[in-house]
Amino acid sequence: MAPSLPRQISVLVVGAGPTGLLLAAELLRRQVPTLLIDAMPEALHWDRATVIHPLSLELFESLGLVDALLAAGCRQRRILIHADGRRLGELDLADCGSRYGFNLGLSEEITESILVAYLERLGGMVHRSCRLLGLRSHTEGVTATIACSDRELQLEARWVVGCDGLRSTTRELSGISFEGHAIARPWAVFDATVEGWRDTYEANAAYLDASPLILTALPSHRWRVYLRPSSDQGDLVAEATAVLRRYLPEARFTAVENPSRFHCHTRVASSFRSGAVFLAGDAAHVCSPAEGHGMNCGLHDAANLAWKLALVHHGAATTALLDSYESERRPVAEQITRSSDATEEAHGLQESEERATRDRAIAAMLADPSARQHEVVAETELNLTYSGSAITCGADLPLTGGQRLSTTIALPSEVGGRHLHEYTHRCGHTLLLLGHGQTDPALLAALHAELESHTTTSSLVEAVVLVQLEDAAALGLGPLTLLAVRPDGFIGLRADFDHLDALKRYERLVLGR
Repeated sequence: MAPSLPRQISVLVVGAGPTGLLLAAELLRRQVPTLLIDAMPEALHWDRATVIHPLSLELFESLGLVDALLAAGCRQRRILIHADGRRLGELDLADCGSRYGFNLGLSEEITESILVAYLERLGGMVHRSCRLLGLRSHTEGVTATIACSDRELQLEARWVVGCDGLRSTTRELSGISFEGHAIARPWAVFDATVEGWRDTYEANAAYLDASPLILTALPSHRWRVYLRPSSDQGDLVAEATAVLRRYLPEARFTAVENPSRFHCHTRVASSFRSGAVFLAGDAAHVCSPAEGHGMNCGLHDAANLAWKLALVHHGAATTALLDSYESERRPVAEQITRSSDATEEAHGLQESEERATRDRAIAAMLADPSARQHEVVAETELNLTYSGSAITCGADLPLTGGQRLSTTIALPSEVGGRHLHEYTHRCGHTLLLLGHGQTDPALLAALHAELESHTTTSSLVEAVVLVQLEDAAALGLGPLTLLAVRPDGFIGLRADFDHLDALKRYERLVLGR
């Protein structure tokens, strides 16, 4: 056992994939003592996940990481959909509702390397070759037994978060069931260049033939190729070539790397928490790779849980706040697994009449602007909302509690010309006080001063920002609107009157005081 390992810690994070790395870093950023362990002796040199959705890019922007990801990745601006020899249509992600009007193609190990560097800048590290062997809960937290190389250690943790994947030891030791099913048909994957490609390199392409084929764009005009092989022993490249040549007769896969087969599951943990033990990422939910939601969903688990654990650790909130992690995140996991199962079923149709019916439905959806926009928003995960959460407040209005703060709202040049979300802080809550041309300046200044005074004693609010908007009516705002924006970029409170009283009620709700 490395002597640097502590014997007592606030949070033990098990598993150093993207979810565990982000969670550990965000806890350290908030001065929460955190230990991150991983059973692997070194990071993976290649991993099959590739798509980073706009919602995750917004999260990375708030952490100062998005430029590094954009420089390393490939923008996937369109999704080209084909079936049985013809193109059914396409999705254009430009109007998804984010400043990032594209998915980003980047192999997961590169995403992990950027997160490792972020963790290390915050003073953290990954303790490798360290396996979780046992968990024993007690009134003060959890006693975890860890094996590092050839030595064992018992470590006291207030909380343990399992980010250790499909076969999570944390989940098994906690007695949490993993409900769902295995996906019958296996998947396969490889990286390649496509000679004879005639279309954009900033797209993903789906070919929904009897043996479905999906090409996701990577940097340097490379592709990550996913397919459903027809047998356990067949030539993967030959099978993929046969499908692609129905559309591009001269196409040829070259410079093939990392061919492999894998089995998938659709499962959601029966609970995301057992006492002081939490689950996140693939330990909590797994789905088909067809829609690219797995890694992204795990990243948002981490963003949701980190600020809540930090508030409880520092004594600002009661432990009741931690119940909101499962109540907010488990419905999201259930939603993406249902969607992934539906996509799996649609991809797997074999009867010609069923496939023709499916293709007509897809073509009709792609031809209808409203239906197409709905699909774009779902693809980019920008339909995520925590409306109805026990710790959000606001009427059924635009920009209300539980909704994401849009990154497309631009401010007038005289107040900085930035986007509204750029004024938020991501350790604590940010109060955005929104006025416009018809707002009484004296009223605005008085309320701003009142909120500033309150913030000096608040353990929830980090900053108050006064913002003048040009077109408040288009955003559904009243003369004077207060938004309390959570550290994960979602609105916790909207108040159009009795602003300070509403804020105090919201603080009591979140902090449990």
